[in-house]
Amino acid sequence: MQTINELGKHTFSAMLENSVNRFGDRPAVSYVSAEPLTYNDFYEKVKEVRQLLYSVGIRAGTQVAIYATSCPHWGIAYFAIVTMGAIVVPLLPDFSARETEACLTHSETTHMLVDERLKSKIPEAYLQTIINIGDFSLIKGEKVSDEVPPAHECNEEDTASIIYTSGTTGRSKAVELTHKNLISNAIAGQSCQRINEYDVALSILPMSHVYEFTIGFLMFFLNGACIFYLIGPPTPRLLIPALQKVRPTMMLSVPMVIEKIYKTQVVPAFTASPLKKKITSTRLGRKLFSRIAGKKLLKTFGGRIKFFGIGGAKTDPAVEQFMKDAKFPYAIGYGLTETSPLIADSSPKQTVPEWIGYVIPEVDVKLINVNPETGIGELVVKGPNVMKGYYKDPELTDESFTEDGYFKTGDLFFIDSKGHVSIKGRSKNMIVGANGENIYPEDIEFVLNQHPFVSEALVVEGEHSSLVALVQLDEEKLAAELKKMEEVTVAEADKKDDENTRLQNLQEAMGDAMADFSNAMTYKRAEILNEIKFFVNSHVNKISRIDKVEPVEKFEKTASQKIKRYLYNFRKKSNEKTPEN
Repeated sequence: MQTINELGKHTFSAMLENSVNRFGDRPAVSYVSAEPLTYNDFYEKVKEVRQLLYSVGIRAGTQVAIYATSCPHWGIAYFAIVTMGAIVVPLLPDFSARETEACLTHSETTHMLVDERLKSKIPEAYLQTIINIGDFSLIKGEKVSDEVPPAHECNEEDTASIIYTSGTTGRSKAVELTHKNLISNAIAGQSCQRINEYDVALSILPMSHVYEFTIGFLMFFLNGACIFYLIGPPTPRLLIPALQKVRPTMMLSVPMVIEKIYKTQVVPAFTASPLKKKITSTRLGRKLFSRIAGKKLLKTFGGRIKFFGIGGAKTDPAVEQFMKDAKFPYAIGYGLTETSPLIADSSPKQTVPEWIGYVIPEVDVKLINVNPETGIGELVVKGPNVMKGYYKDPELTDESFTEDGYFKTGDLFFIDSKGHVSIKGRSKNMIVGANGENIYPEDIEFVLNQHPFVSEALVVEGEHSSLVALVQLDEEKLAAELKKMEEVTVAEADKKDDENTRLQNLQEAMGDAMADFSNAMTYKRAEILNEIKFFVNSHVNKISRIDKVEPVEKFEKTASQKIKRYLYNFRKKSNEKTPEN
């Protein structure tokens, strides 16, 4: 476990020097199918890239964008930029061409390292320098110097990154994080899990997201672990063989990944037969089957994983309970881009379903605007991980802090007497019921997502304080169910010997409304929407019952795959101007 005592100060130069000195010959980064670069190799590459950047005119204070999927060269590029005093502007690979250009223009960034696969989405005419991150070759730009870059003394309060959030409110914000913000957070993050040079991590999230960068890269790099990267998106075709080859001891994920595994693999296994369904309907039976499923899950992940960190969004309570029962070594973390990101976490041994854990060292939190009946209030935070501010937006920066200097997270929390923290939802998402009750849509959405035909769901406020559930149905499962119905009907008709009689019986069984596939789908969809309403209302309290369920073809999402809530908030849209992207 590394501390500030080993580094001397919270700068990337100090961190790089410490890791190279301590773990020089140990493997540092690699593609799954390649030979790892050692920490010494990594350092030599950093110096080479720093020389290239200096040669094209990049100096201390210059903004340089990294627009690439996660790879070994991503971390090398980052260290090269910040150790010469320049500033990294990381862009999510899922950003559109318009979003990319907007971020570059706002940050006045004219230098970029880009993944060849994303090159078609960049405004080449606007950029002064373009470097291929795959081999660090110069695509566009002119070398203005052959001099060796002079030594640069980094300060803790120097800006290291300007990170553009991909929020659900429609307004992208540029978060300015310092060397100290990021490195202090990586050091504090070790409170949830001890790491050493024999640990192996498999990265499946974008490094341009501060969660993966700080916890999934810096925290491991601090301790001499080796990080492996996929050559493409984490599809089952790439991920499953990689897990078996790398056999990671540590991984980071977002809830969506484990929730998908639970819904597509675990739940069907629990209900595969009437006997299994009956057994798993009891708490003891479900716990037993979860334990069996957990052993298979561990094997799928390579068999030696000891830390599976989940963050980025609230985790479905049913999925979390399964992981706990399965003895799968998961841990929940909470944070924001503005807090570098980690605020609270737990170790796999400390996890309690629906609780995050404890606030990390050196960070102070409290609740404001607390509801006296529930004890729930908005979490505000102060510490070395809290951002410098929003770039070029002093007004928004001022609005985001309390008078006594705490950052307003906008999230609603409950803190018990022992200091455990539990998130209840976003304050902006909270719906006030007809009688003044506080309703948390996220809790209802978790129930909706348990329905087998629901792919994703969103709960919003309708007219007269009503609750409306917007659901994206699982069309493949819907079509499969319809096909099964047709096969049963055909089988019944086949019992008749006469061809004409069989056809007549088939048509009668299908009914006029189901004479063709399109009408059948419409009929089945309407039936399922009613079923979903009954399902959710039988699993929530009275004030959280849904008044209406409406289908959505496909939800609009941010680059980090969160639903853009502001597009679907009927009541607010009728009273407010929709914010721009």
